[in-house]
Amino acid sequence: MKRVKLVVAYDGTAYHGWQLQPGAPTIEGELNRALSELLGEKITVIGASRTDSGVHALCNVAVFDTDSPIPGEKISYALNQRLPEDIRVQSSEETAADFHPRHCNSRKTYEYRILNAPFPLPTKRLYAYFTYVPLDVEKMKQGASYLVGEHDFKSFCSTASAAESTVRTIYQLSVEKEEKEIVISVCGSGFLYNMVRIIAGTLIETGRGSICPEQVKKILEGRERQLAGPTAPACGLTLVRYEFL
Repeated sequence: MKRVKLVVAYDGTAYHGWQLQPGAPTIEGELNRALSELLGEKITVIGASRTDSGVHALCNVAVFDTDSPIPGEKISYALNQRLPEDIRVQSSEETAADFHPRHCNSRKTYEYRILNAPFPLPTKRLYAYFTYVPLDVEKMKQGASYLVGEHDFKSFCSTASAAESTVRTIYQLSVEKEEKEIVISVCGSGFLYNMVRIIAGTLIETGRGSICPEQVKKILEGRERQLAGPTAPACGLTLVRYEFL
């Protein structure tokens, strides 16, 4: 028996998130199916980040155990032939038998992309949230600055979350303009359910002028979901970096 680690990229548009759901297509479900067919045994992967429905990833991490004699680094080549085109394994390798991607120190970086232009671009519709309302990037940066560090992010967590603690650490949070796109980049130790999308929604409202930058600090301290902005659409969110410390 050996444990194999996968680095997985996917376009989440057609999927109901990472985690298995009865009767719905998921990234985990596709990986389990393809691996079981390839290796001739029932495989169940363990994912590092259980991304939501419609969210994309460049580098999600998963592990599984197998008795197969196929070398770990070769599995990715055969596996990609059995996966749909919107899921691709970027690498595979044998790892320590006790390695668990959710039980070790790590940093995740998400990017939320906003197309801020008079008209939408069809090629961006699946990968960026569109708004024609001009956004003030400097105000968004000011609002974002209050969220860096260790805080109780209860105001930025979906009420459906079952997390025991809502305290999390954000190491870095930037807002940058790239031509017609505004990119919110968030790096943290871990995130609550819908946390990054709620942060994005709150900063979008700050850019519109509906929320003052200083108000973001009060929203954080208030620890009430209704104080923050809306949950931004999933299409703009991508997991872009996963680092194990």
